[in-house]
Amino acid sequence: MSQVITATPDTSAPSRARTIGRWMVSFAGFPLGGFAALVLTGPVDSVAHAVVGGLVTGAVLGAVQGWALRFDRRRLLAWTIATALGLAVGLALGASLVDFGTGIGDLARQGAVTGAVVGLAQAVVLRSLAGALALTWPPYLAGAYALGWVVTTTGGIAVEEHFTTFGALGAVTVTVLTAVLPIFLTTHASTTEKSSS
Repeated sequence: MSQVITATPDTSAPSRARTIGRWMVSFAGFPLGGFAALVLTGPVDSVAHAVVGGLVTGAVLGAVQGWALRFDRRRLLAWTIATALGLAVGLALGASLVDFGTGIGDLARQGAVTGAVVGLAQAVVLRSLAGALALTWPPYLAGAYALGWVVTTTGGIAVEEHFTTFGALGAVTVTVLTAVLPIFLTTHASTTEKSSS
């Protein structure tokens, strides 16, 4: 009598693929938030426009990212507020630092400052999920945002129009780089569940 051996399907790969896929959809938060800010506040050519434009862009981006991370309502609200406040303060600081310049070096510096402040605000929310590792998020996001602006500028986007955030190519770049976050959170959550059972 022959014995049939059936392999248990590997469910980690589809789960990881779904996690990454859902996060990749969140890239839309950048252009949607940027467009909403442009319509509501105009170009980022003053501190006031940077603050209000950053709030609008950050609120849209934060809500979309929170959805992608499958946060519950409380954490979704906290993430949205953190992203909005971080982008408002970070963009105002970063744009002021470079005197609202739009050269590639200016935007890379602006992006680094913005990313660091957004990362710091988001790290407050991540602290309960990632512990001390949340402290690595601000410098990581600073680098990702700087690169997002470099990619956008070299891609020929009309950056002189003073947008609140990078174009679609930069947004995809940043979203790919930051996919480490949902992967880590998913892996960390499943490891925690296994160790507690």
